[in-house]
Amino acid sequence: MTTLASKRYLWFAISLIIIIPGVVSLLLFGLKFGIDFTGGTLWEVRFSQTVQGEGIQDVLAEAGYGNAIVQRTGAEEDNTFLIRMRELTEGSPEKQAIEASLESRFGPIDEREFSTVGASVGAEIRNRAFLAVAIASIGILLYMAYAFRNTQNPLLYGTCALVAMLHDVLVVVGIFSILGEISNVEVDALFVTALLTVIGFSVHDTIVVFDRIRENLGRRVSTSFEEVVNYSLAQTLVRSVNTSLTVVFTLLALYLFGGSTIREFVLALLIGVVSGTYSSVFNASQLLVAWENGEIQRFFGRLRGRGTGPAVAPSR
Repeated sequence: MTTLASKRYLWFAISLIIIIPGVVSLLLFGLKFGIDFTGGTLWEVRFSQTVQGEGIQDVLAEAGYGNAIVQRTGAEEDNTFLIRMRELTEGSPEKQAIEASLESRFGPIDEREFSTVGASVGAEIRNRAFLAVAIASIGILLYMAYAFRNTQNPLLYGTCALVAMLHDVLVVVGIFSILGEISNVEVDALFVTALLTVIGFSVHDTIVVFDRIRENLGRRVSTSFEEVVNYSLAQTLVRSVNTSLTVVFTLLALYLFGGSTIREFVLALLIGVVSGTYSSVFNASQLLVAWENGEIQRFFGRLRGRGTGPAVAPSR
C-alpha cells in the first residue's frame, strides 16, 4: 500500500527543486540589504500635487543621489513616496537643497518620516541578526533533544527538526534573494523578525508530529517504524493543514490590504508558514524513517567509500 512515508524521496526531491534556485541566487547575488543593515536614509514625503517617481528620481540624481530608490506608498492619488538613499543628515545643507529642488518642481511637500542609520550601526545590526538566527537554531536542537529524551534516539529528533527548520529558512531567504535581483526587494530588521517567527512556527508544527509518533511508538500500533510514522501523519495531517490555512488566510489579507510598509514582512511570513507546514509533515518525519531504515547511513557510507577508495588498482 502506498503511504506518505513510502514516497519520502518524492518529498525530498520537491524540497530540492524549491531550494536549489534560491541557493544558486544566494551564491550569485546574495541578499539585497536595506538601510537597517547597510546604513542610509529612509525618507517618506507627501506631495501636494500629482507626481511621478521618475521626476523625483531626476531631482535626486541632480543632487548626487542617483542610486536612490523611490517607491510610491498607498494609493496613487495620495502622492506619498518612500525614498531610500545613502546617508543624509537631518538639517544638513544637502537635505535643504534637495527639499528646495523638490518644492520648486512639484510644489510644497510634507515630510512624513526621516530616519538615518550609520553604516557601522547597520553592520552591527546585520551581524547580530545572523547571531540571533544561529542561537535560535542551537536552542531548538537542545530543546528538542530534551523534550524527546525518553525516545530511543533523542538527538535524532532534534536534528531532524533542525534540518526541517533550515529547509524553511533556505526557502524564505532564497526566494527573497531572487526577488531582490528581479524586483529590487530589500531585507531589513523586520525580515529577521519574520525569519525567527517562521523558525518558531516550523518547530511547533514539527513537535506536534513528533509527539504523536512518540505516543504511537509507546502504544505499539505497529511493529514497523515506517507504518507508525505513516499512522501518526494520518492523525495529524488535517490538523496541521487546517491550522496553517487559518494563518495563511490572515496573512493573505494583510498582504493584499495591509499597505506597502509591511508587505515584504508579511510575504516572508506567508512563504515560511507554507514551507513550515510542508517540512514538518513531508521532511522531518521522513528523515526519521530514512534514519531508522538505515538509508541515510548507507548513503554516507557510499560517499565515504568513494572518497577513500584506492587510487591505484591493487597488483595481482
